[in-house]
Amino acid sequence: MSQASEEVLKQLDRLVALGYPDVADLSSAAFRALALPLVHALEFNDTLTDQVLLVPTRELVSPESLITRTSIGRYAGFTTMPPRDIASFEPTQSFEPPEGPFYLVIEPHTGTCYINREPDVARKLMESDDRLPLTMEEGLAIATQHPDWLDVKNGYNLLGSRSADGRVPSICMSENAPRLAAVWPNSKHSWLGNAYCVARLGVSLLWR
Repeated sequence: MSQASEEVLKQLDRLVALGYPDVADLSSAAFRALALPLVHALEFNDTLTDQVLLVPTRELVSPESLITRTSIGRYAGFTTMPPRDIASFEPTQSFEPPEGPFYLVIEPHTGTCYINREPDVARKLMESDDRLPLTMEEGLAIATQHPDWLDVKNGYNLLGSRSADGRVPSICMSENAPRLAAVWPNSKHSWLGNAYCVARLGVSLLWR
């Protein structure tokens, strides 16, 4: 198996252990089966490392139920936003998710180099650096698989998603736990970076 396929299987195990199949209204076996085409496509891929992130799409699991499945130590993640508010954050128009119930984010980062930058400014900087802003679902995937990043790196805005009123979601440490919140596009915070990746891949792109 490749580094990437081993990492994806490890992340899939974590999703199952955290109850993601229940959120998707599926058995554990059925939930795992949906990710197997992606795992098989990675088995002989020697170009990707373990710097990959497994992301379930919104159609498979709704984002409003996922922050409580994150944790740091004994502190569970939380949000003060109502489910309807969380559901209102949609991917921006330039976002085109790969096909399938699962896809990969390549080289995810909490955006430390864009810390304390207004979201609109950070987005322009990302574009010039040929980087892709993460969506809310992708940011939740980071908090699920790598909650320690919030502690050892920084919290982060998710510029790939936006609500109708212009806010962007953010995830940071609060009360020793991951917190899902939102910020205005012209605001900046010394504890928030702006998360990004270098690529997204689905099954068909991996088979090419």
